[in-house]
Amino acid sequence: MALYAELHRHLGGSVVPRILWRYFQRQTTDLAHRFPEYPEFEEFYTRSRSTLDEYLELHTLVESVQTAQTLPYFIYRLIRGAYIFENLAYLELRYTPYLRTSEQLSQSERIEQMAEIIEIVGQASRVKDYPIVISQILCMHSRLPYEVNKAIVELAAQGKEYVCGVDLAGGDAHYAERLDEFVRLYKYARSLGLKTTGHLYETTEGCYPELLPYLMRIGHGIHIPIKYPELLKEVADQQQCLEVCPTTYLKTGTLNDLRQLKVVFDRCFDAGVDIAICTDNAGLHNVRLPFEYENLLTQDVIDFEQLQACQDAAFRHAFAWPHTQRPASLLTGLLQDKTSEAVVVNSR
Repeated sequence: MALYAELHRHLGGSVVPRILWRYFQRQTTDLAHRFPEYPEFEEFYTRSRSTLDEYLELHTLVESVQTAQTLPYFIYRLIRGAYIFENLAYLELRYTPYLRTSEQLSQSERIEQMAEIIEIVGQASRVKDYPIVISQILCMHSRLPYEVNKAIVELAAQGKEYVCGVDLAGGDAHYAERLDEFVRLYKYARSLGLKTTGHLYETTEGCYPELLPYLMRIGHGIHIPIKYPELLKEVADQQQCLEVCPTTYLKTGTLNDLRQLKVVFDRCFDAGVDIAICTDNAGLHNVRLPFEYENLLTQDVIDFEQLQACQDAAFRHAFAWPHTQRPASLLTGLLQDKTSEAVVVNSR
């Protein structure tokens, strides 16, 4: 049995459509009336969008119901599925805590409530019976004020029991007018000893070399090998890893065909740049991580040797994985835990 590490999964896009639909039905929301039958909801929720911005609007739908009260419900089902159906040994769960706070509060009150949200997610991730190493990545957001994003960085530094790094999300096409601000925030994060990743070079509009020096991993980054292959040597020298999420690029209209990723993998492997294969939004796609690997293999985007290299890279670049242990060293214990009680190991 292969074990997998998932480095790029959004909490807002992680809920599989049937679980989300059942929740809406129980709560008798507007969406329950709009989609009384499941097939119509699945088609709406998982269909491809024309742009990344249109795709990201679905996050707001889920964020609105992922409150302090409901987060444990969604996280339990996420972890159960990840362990049973995906054989995940490691999961980094990323989200913007501010967007899970009450909209009825003032900005300063919502900033204070973010600490509670981080604690709730951390405690909910300790699911008995499903021994996955789990840690949080807190996302700054391109559409949030500087004060909120700075508070997110500071909370990440204070909450290392649950948090392993910070990210910048919200669509990389929206960074341009605030680029200096985001550079300052990443410098601040690194000064606090935080590990960093960021959504960058995902779209043709989101290519900002100014941010590259501050990232330990690059969220997506596919347009580095596609449009700016001259940057690959720098990425390799910095030992940065690309978090490539294949199905996303079809769902957002970024790529038309999965086989367009072959040049990404070939150029990265030739340059010595690591790639971790990820799902991004497994619920929105209705896709599990092992299928992402299999799909790339069967469409001749990668071969078996590259597949194994990507699996190893995911563990090697994981922010909270116990790097003194190789994945294989835990295999026996994890297999035993499939049939016995175990405690989820949270990162420090």
